[in-house]
Amino acid sequence: MKMKKIVLLCSAGLSTSMLVEKMKVAARELNYNCSIAAYPIAEAAKEGSEADVVFLGPQVRFQVNAVKEQLTCPVEAIDMTAYGMMDGKSVVKRAIELIEGK
Repeated sequence: MKMKKIVLLCSAGLSTSMLVEKMKVAARELNYNCSIAAYPIAEAAKEGSEADVVFLGPQVRFQVNAVKEQLTCPVEAIDMTAYGMMDGKSVVKRAIELIEGK
């Protein structure tokens, strides 16, 4: 299976980095072959163009429609509860649902 690319966007690419690390651990536990990285929202078109799914952090969630217009992959805001609890596993599971269409 081809490695999937999960992209997280936030205002500066920093606040989501802790969630990215937790998601990487969860992806390994789920044996899901993917790369996960965070970027500033300004790089949405560049970094999202190769992505299989793009998530927006809470501070930029209002830009979800603008990002959707730039990309062809699924785009959605990270669940507020999952983000607040830094629940990497639930975010990875949501990514798999969106990528695999389940």
